[in-house]
Amino acid sequence: MRAGTAPAVASLLAATAFWAGNYVVGAGAVAALDPLSLVLLRWSLAVVPLLVLAQVLERPRWREVARRWPWLLALSGTGLLGYNLLLYTALRFTDAFHASLVNAFNPALITLAAALFLRERLTVASTAGVLLALAGVLVVLSRGDPRALLTGPPGAGDVLMLGAIASWTAYTVLGRRAPRVPPITSTALQALLTVLMLAPLSLAAGGPALPGTAPVAWALVFIAACPSVLSYLLWNRALRVVPPGRAGVFLNLITVFTALLALAGGQRLQAAQVAGGVVVLAGVALAGASASARPARGAGGRGR
Repeated sequence: MRAGTAPAVASLLAATAFWAGNYVVGAGAVAALDPLSLVLLRWSLAVVPLLVLAQVLERPRWREVARRWPWLLALSGTGLLGYNLLLYTALRFTDAFHASLVNAFNPALITLAAALFLRERLTVASTAGVLLALAGVLVVLSRGDPRALLTGPPGAGDVLMLGAIASWTAYTVLGRRAPRVPPITSTALQALLTVLMLAPLSLAAGGPALPGTAPVAWALVFIAACPSVLSYLLWNRALRVVPPGRAGVFLNLITVFTALLALAGGQRLQAAQVAGGVVVLAGVALAGASASARPARGAGGRGR
């Protein structure tokens, strides 16, 4: 094993575990806080540490970075704001594990979008992987009964999660086209723009709502500190050793960690969820194995 590989793998595992925690802890938080308030408070708490870390670790040329504001605004709107707002709203209608299963289709959708909008080559294997992952997510959406897709509309949580992964796909495609910005710097400025966009909306709606109990407050602290700050540091630290394509494989563990956390919390997993999830992950693995892996330029790592 190459020197530094073990700590890098540990960093990837911790980062994906924290992102999985965003589903489980977020599902509890949205029972007490409305999604708009949760997104606003999350990035309000995270933005200062991110800006400090960007200055200490990356020392960006802020004036040059500021000229990229149209790209950063688009990335903020689709990723940190759009994805998370749709995710937290979805968690009001579905459980964390089910949401993570729908989200597991995201890499396959990104592969398809990259072929359509970025002219990336779509091989036979990657096409087969996308179709297999789609079949798996249909099993999840139908709860194992394909007739359910024809006899009634999908649930609100499913629709919102499909919107969330579409938003994240747009974020990734934009990130690959955007000018290069150091990843933590990019994330910090996207967080700042998210706060600036959401604050007037929240105030106009009479918010933001604040945590009324200690468990909700600790849930907010976890979401702001771990998925929002620590995961970025761990992920970008690992990328110094592990190639982005190999690191991307670890993102499939988000669903696995979410399942483990759900089981630890006493949730019973349905057979259709497990079967569909396995098919989705197999399709994503097949698509990812043949797709050319590129880092999301300018996107600042992951906004999960």
